[in-house]
Amino acid sequence: MNNSTAQRWILLRGLARESRHWGAFITQLQAMFPEDEINLLDLPGTGRFYQETSPNNIQAICHQLRAQALDKGYLDQPVNILALSLGAMVAWEWMQCYPEDIATATLMNTSFSNLSPFYQRLRWQSYQQFLSLAVTRNIKQKEAKILQLTSNSRADDQCILLEWETIQSEQPISFKNSLQQICAAATYKPSKSKPPCPVLLLNSLQDRLVSPLCSIAIQKQWQLELRSHPSAGHDLTLDAGDWVVRQLKDWLV
Repeated sequence: MNNSTAQRWILLRGLARESRHWGAFITQLQAMFPEDEINLLDLPGTGRFYQETSPNNIQAICHQLRAQALDKGYLDQPVNILALSLGAMVAWEWMQCYPEDIATATLMNTSFSNLSPFYQRLRWQSYQQFLSLAVTRNIKQKEAKILQLTSNSRADDQCILLEWETIQSEQPISFKNSLQQICAAATYKPSKSKPPCPVLLLNSLQDRLVSPLCSIAIQKQWQLELRSHPSAGHDLTLDAGDWVVRQLKDWLV
């Protein structure tokens, strides 16, 4: 694959997260692709749209995100889309519905309900931690639990925790919107059509939230390229951002 000219990127985060949660990864990505334009979109009900209600299905989320991208002029040329977890489901739907928009797609730690059982899509070992988030009202405690669940190497990083606490204080993701997004993810069944553009799958072998077997199921269904990190958690770009950008550079070139 040739990346000889400047590219445009769109990045999508996952469940109950917003664009600021990419953190230092944006700097890492820009350093690897200094000529490229990197754009961040917030899912409905998150970030700048935290006061809006998130749809409860991936199709509607996709259409709203595309309208956001069109409004900002991000789709003047086909884009490289990089997405994590729930965001990767939206990215898959996007490239199926609007193939002319997407040049390549890189999907991290994601899953589809028609390919993987529920106990792999949300690992049974994490059920107690995941459910405890629903009853935790203290922002710092809640964000600390999320960090411990999604990161393997930064789980005790107080700087990251402070950043996440600030984000949730300023633009809180409501319990209702979290439930809407969970419903969207749980019920998403993409078509069996072959992806219309090149797709790279990245997963974390030590992901404690979503089983790495889910990415393997997607890889087998469509014979896609899959690259695995041996120790990172679910938030792959937080734990191994340098590894992610190296995979992107190697794959695109």
